Amino acid sequence: MLAGIVCRELEPRLWPQLETLFGKNGACGGCWCWWWRLAGVERWDDVKGEVAHERLCQAVQSGGVHGVLAFDGETPVGWCSFEPRASLPRLERSPRFRGTPAEGVWFVGCFFIQRGWRRRRLAEVLLGKAIEVMEREGARAVEAVPKETHGRPQADAFLFTGTYGMFERLGFRTVPGAGGKTTIMRREFIPGGQQ
Repeated sequence: MLAGIVCRELEPRLWPQLETLFGKNGACGGCWCWWWRLAGVERWDDVKGEVAHERLCQAVQSGGVHGVLAFDGETPVGWCSFEPRASLPRLERSPRFRGTPAEGVWFVGCFFIQRGWRRRRLAEVLLGKAIEVMEREGARAVEAVPKETHGRPQADAFLFTGTYGMFERLGFRTVPGAGGKTTIMRREFIPGGQQ
């Protein structure tokens, strides 16, 4: 089903491919993968679109963005973004994460899959590669806030953080006490071994 797909870790020379994948709409509604990076004093409506595009470009060129791109041949078809949790201002302000240690914890922020490749588990392939990279970078745990679909179809735009089932299949578990509308899932790394 996904024969021929190659995942590559983001580096500055891959910016044109990421830009091509995101297209003129910046992946979804002008996000340009900046939602989690929004500073506290900023309003999203003032940043989305060209401002976010320029910021992401500069951050990629400086090596300040982590992510994995999926390619079908030379064509970019999917993206997964992840960062140390402490580097994402929006999370650090969130009541859901307040008071929980961020040291050594990474966060999987979003996925963007080209339309023809959706619902084929490409996001799961990307997540697997992202986990490898984060473990290599010294993560002791990874968190995410996927969508629980309850087996029902959802609009693609609402699945940018991935799905509960996908994360569960790759070893993530729900964080106890993290109720409300947002489900936090977490995967711990076992030093010196695979989970």
